[in-house]
Amino acid sequence: MQASFTVNGTVRSVDVPEDMPLLWILRDEIGLMGTKYGCGIAQCGACTVHLDGMAVRSCQVRAYELDGAEITTIEGLGTPEAQHPVQEAWIETQVAQCGYCQSGQIMQAASMLANNPNPSDDEIDAVMSGNLCRCGTYPRIREAIRLAIQKQGA
Repeated sequence: MQASFTVNGTVRSVDVPEDMPLLWILRDEIGLMGTKYGCGIAQCGACTVHLDGMAVRSCQVRAYELDGAEITTIEGLGTPEAQHPVQEAWIETQVAQCGYCQSGQIMQAASMLANNPNPSDDEIDAVMSGNLCRCGTYPRIREAIRLAIQKQGA
């Protein structure tokens, strides 16, 4: 099937099987490698991207759902010159250990802050609990989100 959608501000068209997951479209068809494969069943959050402004697990979104969609990946969240506040906070608090889950964590956190600019610790924990980190950096993730809130001026 042919699907046309916007990724990080650029209109893209792909000809793929209708049930192909967005994760593989991004990685294999478009060449954006920041979105990671973790589990393939929407349980870990490594593949989190924004679809029409909402955080979604790209391993579960199929090609037939994409026509006309607006997708933002970690590559489109910010630039090295103009990082998103969450990206800045992640670096300043040195959240990452192995780093594998971090693009999904950052995308989930950015989506949360877009919808709730000043969440409580309980709200942060509830939203971020679906994004797993094998290294256990959860306290630093919360610290980075708190710093991003300050950077956004909430």
